[in-house]
Amino acid sequence: MSTGTEGLVSGNPGPRSWRVKIERRLEQPRWLMWISPIILILAALAVGAVLLSIVGVDPRLAYSRIFSAAFGTPAGWLRGEIYPLSDTTVKATPLILTGVGVALAFRMRMWNIGAEGQLFIGAWATTGVALHLLSPETSPWIMIPAMMLAGFLGGALYGAIPGVLKAWLNVNEIITTLMLNYVAIFFNNYFIYGPWALRGFGLSPRFPRNAWLPRLMDLSDRFPIFRGLTAHLGILFGVAAVVVVWYILKYTKWGYEIRVIGDNPEAARYAGMNLKRNIVLVMMVSGGLAGLAGMSELSGVVHLLQERFSPGYGFTAIIIAWLAKLNPWGVILVSYLFGGLLVGGDQIQPFGIVQMLNGIILFVVIGGELLLQYRVRILRPERIVERAAEASGS
Repeated sequence: MSTGTEGLVSGNPGPRSWRVKIERRLEQPRWLMWISPIILILAALAVGAVLLSIVGVDPRLAYSRIFSAAFGTPAGWLRGEIYPLSDTTVKATPLILTGVGVALAFRMRMWNIGAEGQLFIGAWATTGVALHLLSPETSPWIMIPAMMLAGFLGGALYGAIPGVLKAWLNVNEIITTLMLNYVAIFFNNYFIYGPWALRGFGLSPRFPRNAWLPRLMDLSDRFPIFRGLTAHLGILFGVAAVVVVWYILKYTKWGYEIRVIGDNPEAARYAGMNLKRNIVLVMMVSGGLAGLAGMSELSGVVHLLQERFSPGYGFTAIIIAWLAKLNPWGVILVSYLFGGLLVGGDQIQPFGIVQMLNGIILFVVIGGELLLQYRVRILRPERIVERAAEASGS
């Protein structure tokens, strides 16, 4: 089956020219679908190794340091040292939440590129509850759920904007979500340099202690093994989000509609499914999970609102969703991989290696997916003539 995409590679236009034809593959081996993320990651690391060598960095040493800083060493595992894994869990937590939110939207072919902005708005709403809406003496049993609700609603309402524009005006959601990222960042900056600024600095006052998510180290008095571990309750939010999204997609009517609309919108419309409603709802849930990631990062790690509390979690979520094949369970595994890159990248020089590797992985993933979904055929001049004759005869 042809996609209709053809290009001229040499010669003058006409039947005697060589042509390149891109055709969609009718089927893919199931094993290839699951093993391809591993192949793509290894290919990206190989490309990264070449670039590291060019700039004078030993790739084996660099990758070894990244891995040991992110996940520990065999000797450390035998001694029960899990500090690196705890630090990686902290970085993986917002990636899981944003990644599963983006994967949900992508499953319906809604290209939500705005998880970063939705995360910032969720963080802003969380700050409003922690510092201005509720009293510092509020019980954490009330404070933290209220912050979670505010973070989710903030991200959901921000995600609804491109959803409504897409559903009723058919505005391209890639453009709107991408642009709204910068609106959210500058909106956040207005408050931390203005009404919510701490003595004129670009950050808010620190959250009260009862607005902090519990961390493993808080239990070290009863369980000494947890001493120094920074992982916090937010990881449970991420796992719960994965379970809920997986259940929705697999066992609910709404999940069935999401899958059908993503695979064939015209068939879904013919079957009576409400495309507009589903577009808005999916974008709201996707944005809400990103907003919850912002709440988790502020309440569990930063404990205040500042300008650069996210190193690009929302953008990294796009790569994570694709590598996970839009599978919610796969998001957890891939998020730990990228969380490890963030933790381990701080241990090596030159600065920016992690950003370079993220870019390479994204490039390789997109290119690899193209080759998995399509095949490239080079048609000889005589074969072009034969096809033209077959077409005219039919």
